[in-house]
Amino acid sequence: MSDFPTEQKALDVLILAAGLGTRMRSAQAKVLHRLDARPLINHVCRAATALAPQKIYVVIGHQGEDVKTAVLTEIDEQQAVFVVQEKQLGTGDAVNSAREFLQELDSTLLVLSGDVPMIRPETLAALVQQHHRHRGKGAACTILTVKLKDPTGYGRILRDDTGLFERIVEQKDATDDAKQINEINSGIYCFNTQKLFDALSNVRNHNSQGEYYLTDVPSLLRDAGEDVAIFHHPDSHEIEGVNNRAQLADLERILNRRTISKLMLDYGVTFIDPKSAHVSAQAVIGRDTIVYPNITIEGSTVIGDGCAIRSGTRITNSQIGHGVEILDNCVIIDSEVGNNCTVGPFAHLRGNSKMEEKSKAGNFVELKKTRLGRGSKASHLSYLGDATIGENTNIGAGTITCNYDGVRKHETHIGDNVKIGSDTMLIAPVTVGDGAITGAGSVVTKDVEAHLLVAGVPAKVKKNLKEDTKTNS
Repeated sequence: MSDFPTEQKALDVLILAAGLGTRMRSAQAKVLHRLDARPLINHVCRAATALAPQKIYVVIGHQGEDVKTAVLTEIDEQQAVFVVQEKQLGTGDAVNSAREFLQELDSTLLVLSGDVPMIRPETLAALVQQHHRHRGKGAACTILTVKLKDPTGYGRILRDDTGLFERIVEQKDATDDAKQINEINSGIYCFNTQKLFDALSNVRNHNSQGEYYLTDVPSLLRDAGEDVAIFHHPDSHEIEGVNNRAQLADLERILNRRTISKLMLDYGVTFIDPKSAHVSAQAVIGRDTIVYPNITIEGSTVIGDGCAIRSGTRITNSQIGHGVEILDNCVIIDSEVGNNCTVGPFAHLRGNSKMEEKSKAGNFVELKKTRLGRGSKASHLSYLGDATIGENTNIGAGTITCNYDGVRKHETHIGDNVKIGSDTMLIAPVTVGDGAITGAGSVVTKDVEAHLLVAGVPAKVKKNLKEDTKTNS
């Protein structure tokens, strides 16, 4: 059930996402550029989904299939409807592209822009609520507005002498007096769906661009005697669109600053230098964890309580347990680190690797698709790929699991309480049994049974450690 229920008419959402965005100076559609490592439109889709609408209609055009793919990572395929705007002839034309799906519906239509990623579900819910409750009967249109210190380039909201909506005037058409108005149109609206499409039929393209503007609709509704309401919102950052890369960078900084501030104030995380850290808004970090300067934490990473994340480290879409120390300049991607582990410095975990409790991956150790068992250690200069390593095993410096034969990848299995000597090469597929030992510089080409000592190139059995123990006893 949604946390943001609406009242009266059922709600539909229409997201405008057909433009290329020429000011981005990019071959990529604007809504596919990323904020917080997610496409701009994904942020808008997530806010829209939180309102639990009947359907979410997305108007696509440039790179439409790519936009569709991005949208479907946020919206269930049963809820999404994609509408193609054949020619980009303005915002009015974009909305009109969805006419066949919407014009007969007795619903409220929330119109959003795919390049306004900071808008919050709570704000949209309040907009819809005011739209429904206006004068006890609901408005034909409600416009979300904000005030800007510098409104240059935005359409201004003109009010009449009683403070009610009169019209929207675009920057290029504004008089000198109108240009002094700092209340601007956000491009976010609520409409009575049927009344919207009735008015849209009367929009003309008599302007220098030859385009059909959605901003003409509120005036047409007012002139027809319909109620047009204004929902003024105090936070201008929420409705900032992305028109160029400088604006995208500004929003990234704003979002990052908010994320870090919330982690410090609400969750008890220490940031030594907040300005030098970059943390995803999706990340979760536990109490009493210390984040040192120059850290990047990306995606849906979860970090437990009482950890230390040292400088130069990047963590992406990973799970970090409690009491973990991650030393300088580590890279951890799509992996899991258990409680009280030590990682680094200069360690690299990737490919769904997993470190069990109290294990260690030290200086210049790389784990790829590898499980390092509880209490096991690989302290120096090793590559462990496609490997499963048991508990309390020690991997000597310079060890390599040779997992690729030129055609296929193969697995290495190392048991509990094993000692792998320095510079050992394990030619997969290969298994080393519990309690076994490999001598320094060994090349292991065949399985090693439990409690054997092997050494040499290729490695051969030198001693049965279990029998040796019986003899000595």
